[in-house]
Amino acid sequence: MDVRLLEATPNPEELICRGARNDYMSDFNPDLSFEETMASVEGDTLEEKKRTLIDHLMTHGHFGPFEHPSVTFAVKGVSRACMAQLTRHRHVSFDVQSMRYVSFNDVDPERVAEGEMVVTPPSATDPDWVGRNQKGGAVDEETVEKREEVFRQSVKRSVEDYQELLGLGMPPEDARFVLPIGSKVNIVMSMNVRMLMHVADMRAAADAQWEIREMTEQLLDLAAEWCPVTFDYYDEEMRNRKNRLAP
Repeated sequence: MDVRLLEATPNPEELICRGARNDYMSDFNPDLSFEETMASVEGDTLEEKKRTLIDHLMTHGHFGPFEHPSVTFAVKGVSRACMAQLTRHRHVSFDVQSMRYVSFNDVDPERVAEGEMVVTPPSATDPDWVGRNQKGGAVDEETVEKREEVFRQSVKRSVEDYQELLGLGMPPEDARFVLPIGSKVNIVMSMNVRMLMHVADMRAAADAQWEIREMTEQLLDLAAEWCPVTFDYYDEEMRNRKNRLAP
């Protein structure tokens, strides 16, 4: 997969701090400089004051100000199984590559069997892979080779059947029904900082499926560059816990 930051609120943590300080000021915040806004916050520099306030907000569960900055990510090549999990989050906005208007009639089924167009789960090729809700543990080489053979034959056949249905005049929106849930899809999604932390609580957790966990780790890496104080605190104090972040 490929995860990229497409667009984001500039100076997100200044916006968080302005929103939070607004609750306790008689002056109209836009009339003040950021220095004036943060004058009564503890710290010798603006950066220290910003960290003091953001740490205080996070510690006390005052998450409303984190709803002001927003970020848009572009995600390439995740499965529709991953997409189905991701789109359950109600306060995220999505645009998803359509299989009604984008057809795959020129994809080589042999290349699909080799990994094009369909995400191959690790358990299809790794004998030591153990997933959640798996009845057994690690398997021998012969078993995993059979798994891989069945998986690759199945996805290849699905694409062959899909292309045959297109050739028989079936519309792409109906022919797609035979394609596997592992079919790759591209997504553009937007959310605020609070929602991103909530998604991380749910989807970067140890009990999340491997694919959405990997995607969320990449989201967090990008978020740490964009909104560093907030996600430094999140990583140190809140990560791997089910926090009360849901709006």
